[in-house]
Amino acid sequence: QVQLAESGGGSVQAGGSLRLSCVVSGYIRNNYCMGWFRQAPGKERVGVATIDSDGRPAYAASVKGRFTISRDNTKNTLYLQMNNLKPEDTATYVCAAAEDDCMTDIQGLGLLTPGHLFHSWGQGTQVTVSS
Repeated sequence: QVQLAESGGGSVQAGGSLRLSCVVSGYIRNNYCMGWFRQAPGKERVGVATIDSDGRPAYAASVKGRFTISRDNTKNTLYLQMNNLKPEDTATYVCAAAEDDCMTDIQGLGLLTPGHLFHSWGQGTQVTVSS
């Protein structure tokens, strides 16, 4: 059974940084897409960043240039480095794993893979950014 466990959330002031981690256990596949999603109170869950098994990232426009997604396949761990945080980044951040690799465009660049293609989800970690 696949389990994902996030850590690293917390409360920071605007302009601050946080690094989220997500450890995956019980997964036997080698090539699979992983991603970070977030859900603010009263809003739908949205994609933040996804990364394929070769490390090609894709980002939502709202976080591009501020957030960096990475993965360590030897440790089965996914990361999200968040810099220059803004109050609108406040949300519960959830990591997810898919059965297949991420979507790519015709040039082989990573595309933000939608949530319905992910089948395993963590419980989430809260990120609160104050102004």
